[in-house]
Amino acid sequence: MSAGRRVRIGMPKRVFSQVLLMQLSIAAGVAVLATGLFLAPLSEQLDDQAMRRALAIAQTTAAQPQVAADLRDTAPAVDGPVQEEAERVRRATGAEYIVVVNTRGIRWSHTSPDEIGRMVSTDPGEALAGHEVMEIDNGTLGRSARGKVPLRSADGDVVGAVSVGIEYDSVRDRLVHTIPSLFAYAGGALAVGALAAYLISRRVRGQTRDLAFSDISALLAEREAMLHGIREGVVALDASGRIRLLNDEAQRLLTLGPEAIGEPLDTALGAGRTTDVLTGRATGTDLVTVRGQRVLVANRMPTDDGGAVATLRDRTELERLGRELDSTRGLIDALRAQDHEHANHLHTLLGLLELEMYDEAVEFVGETVGTHRATAEQITEKVGDPLLAALLVGKATVAAERGVALRVSDDTRLPDHLVDPQDLVTIVGNLVDNALDASLGTDHARVEVALRTEGRSVELRVRDSGPGVPPERQELIFTEGWSTKEPPAHGRRGLGLPLVRRLAERQGGTARAANTRGAGAEFTVVLPEALTPQARDVQPGTVEEAR
Repeated sequence: MSAGRRVRIGMPKRVFSQVLLMQLSIAAGVAVLATGLFLAPLSEQLDDQAMRRALAIAQTTAAQPQVAADLRDTAPAVDGPVQEEAERVRRATGAEYIVVVNTRGIRWSHTSPDEIGRMVSTDPGEALAGHEVMEIDNGTLGRSARGKVPLRSADGDVVGAVSVGIEYDSVRDRLVHTIPSLFAYAGGALAVGALAAYLISRRVRGQTRDLAFSDISALLAEREAMLHGIREGVVALDASGRIRLLNDEAQRLLTLGPEAIGEPLDTALGAGRTTDVLTGRATGTDLVTVRGQRVLVANRMPTDDGGAVATLRDRTELERLGRELDSTRGLIDALRAQDHEHANHLHTLLGLLELEMYDEAVEFVGETVGTHRATAEQITEKVGDPLLAALLVGKATVAAERGVALRVSDDTRLPDHLVDPQDLVTIVGNLVDNALDASLGTDHARVEVALRTEGRSVELRVRDSGPGVPPERQELIFTEGWSTKEPPAHGRRGLGLPLVRRLAERQGGTARAANTRGAGAEFTVVLPEALTPQARDVQPGTVEEAR
């Protein structure tokens, strides 16, 4: 191996390998800890068991009345009755020794016959004082677990003591013999833990696509940058319909803040088509919805965990441009028709001049110019706002070209003191366009626009001579995306009336549809705060003046 290439030993990079290694380390550590915790008290438990066993043998031996009588009546001897009884019990119980002493500590029995008649090596004073003793101590036979009890005569007097010893090597042997079995159990538990760790790690590998932690961190950073950098709104929902992600564009389009994350979508947005689209209650692709003044196109994709991800595109400008394009086309058609009509008028005028009918020519020019001027003057006299007046003049021209009579009602009075002229222009334009479409092809096709004020409130009524709106559809027509017309070339229909209602409701007003007594429909929009405060002092803008 070259000096430039060094073997690096460290943590593996893959999530699978790291999780497996950590789980194996935890399993091994737990096995070692459990084994140590078991072995630590085991030695003390075995010592205690040996001492209690020795004490029990001593108690059993001392409980025989004959032992106390023989101790008192006979001398210590190898073949004495005390020695024989002690050896019998020792052999029966497996004790290392059974020593019987008198009150002076002289042995009457011992495993080694040479020790009989001699003083004991350990102090029997506590047992001779009437107490039972358990201990681990060293004696003439080495280290042993001992139990000492007083030996009492028939009348209860202490005449000696019985000391029983359990060989300590046997206690240690039991401990040593237990360790292999304990290690076998620990090894089995470790093997099961290792298998479980491997299976869990395999599942983690499948869920993380065998990526490294650094890769996952990079993907998360890239996802955050992408979600908050794209110009499309992204809304992620969990299986219970709660918002778990809102990128910056979605917050802007839906007028929501970061605090909406974690809330149910129905709570955050309220009831409506936008909520139905995002929750999946309304199905389809490229679904159109209106949120505030914005026209949105939404698509929803379910996820494997039961949730969903929805994307939102802002089509407000596109819809506005499309409507302007439609209006421009209508104006172009109207201008083309006027050009054709103007050419006819010029030809007529030329003929009158060639025929030297000068008075008729002057009268013809006056009538032609006066008709168009009268229409514009009538509208501007009743509608003070220049934007709205220009809109109605243009719509009147388009309506005339399409064979529909558009008139502004005689009781219309609107001063030039609108809080938001653009909103009212949008409302009137949408309603007039719909009325023109509905009136086409009907006898005596007509559209009437009425604008009346009371205080700061403006009431708009648009009537048409069309077929009307069935009662069961008078609310449905205000639903986003619903329309009976073919979509235009630039996009979709079913947006105008929902936008009208949204603009009215945003100002605290209402928008509703009904049928007139005759043929046709009537749309009524009420805007409570449409006029500025100074409009109250303007008399021409009141309903009373119009009456």
